[in-house]
Amino acid sequence: MTKLDQALRFGPLRERWVHLCVDMQRMFAEATEWHTPWMERVLPNVVALVELDPARTIFTRFIPPQSPDDAVGAWRRYYHKWGTMTRDRLDPQLIDLVPELARFVPPALLEDKPVMSAWHGSLHARLRSAGIDSLIVSGAETEVCVLATVMGAIDLGYRVVIVADAVCSGADSTHDAMLAIYESRYGMQVETVTTADLLATRLDGML
Repeated sequence: MTKLDQALRFGPLRERWVHLCVDMQRMFAEATEWHTPWMERVLPNVVALVELDPARTIFTRFIPPQSPDDAVGAWRRYYHKWGTMTRDRLDPQLIDLVPELARFVPPALLEDKPVMSAWHGSLHARLRSAGIDSLIVSGAETEVCVLATVMGAIDLGYRVVIVADAVCSGADSTHDAMLAIYESRYGMQVETVTTADLLATRLDGML
């Protein structure tokens, strides 16, 4: 088995894939209570994935409620803890993608969401209407919004390719544990690859 075979062990993605980039926003990259230090480290890899074909990238953005009292259920308790991250106190520009990625929109698309998972809006219908059955996943955070989005994609039947060095977290231990769980418990639904190996498949004509 070659290195490229190992990178995409279920075969080429052909033409039915998109790059789904989760929540690479300024409010996680900059000095807020939700700062994710690793984001700066993985950003060059995410940019490289977008550059494969910017029109095939969909960026999700996590949109907090206007105030804690606008949230429902357990989310209300959550936002009372993180009140500085609601829209009535947060600089609205911090909701934007980081500048290195915002420049790709358009042709890249945006999908806003009020919760961790990307599947609470029009995304599934948008992808199905375009004949998409495979997702290359990057973004933040590995064990939070990326996890929620990956689990939803599994339930919906998508082939999921997680680019391990293009996802990030604020905690090494849970990031590493989550990647191990993806590989050990979801091996028939999820493939994990590195950016370099995925780009090599592209150069070899396999993507």
